[in-house]
Amino acid sequence: MKPQTADLWSKQDQHEGDRWRFFSAVAEAIEAENVLYPGCYVDIAPSFVFGSVTYLDVDKRTPGFFDDVDGVAEIVAAHNGPVNSDITFVHADYTSTLALPDNHFDLLISLYAGFISEHCTQHLKVGGTLLVNPSHGDAAMASIDSRYQLVGVAISESAGYKVDTKNLDGYLIPKKPQEITVDTLHESRRGIGYTKSPFAYLFTRVA
Repeated sequence: MKPQTADLWSKQDQHEGDRWRFFSAVAEAIEAENVLYPGCYVDIAPSFVFGSVTYLDVDKRTPGFFDDVDGVAEIVAAHNGPVNSDITFVHADYTSTLALPDNHFDLLISLYAGFISEHCTQHLKVGGTLLVNPSHGDAAMASIDSRYQLVGVAISESAGYKVDTKNLDGYLIPKKPQEITVDTLHESRRGIGYTKSPFAYLFTRVA
């Protein structure tokens, strides 16, 4: 493994094993063969549990990380990832037109990277899952998008994470009355303060 690869992963995995535990909980809750992860930076953790993942980021450090194929494979193997893990990296801005198939991926990941659901939903299968956290407002964006329906929440616990699919009516309720629209979310570029705060939300694409 190249020193730069090890260094970037070490900084990404500051809370050792946390991303592994998170994606493991998600993998237990849904079935996904093909995964798309825009805004991934060097978070290779989805490949610890999913067989085929397309990573996409515009950061100038990411090509060097993913070009170290043997080093990335070493990280995946150290976390008991799939033996024949299929890893693809695209160096691009997810807001641009992407050379990716429409209605193809089973899982779309949106973590700490802006309004991914707004730009990349076309690549997610109808019936596929959007995994999104509250950061930067994308969970709120999905909540007002008629193409999506809330089907679960990922909750952080002392031993790791669990995905809860019950009593979902208690989620996505703002702490204070406010109008939530595409325009207000674009203006603030921040998450909404909700009465309950899971680590992430799972939405199914219904249209």
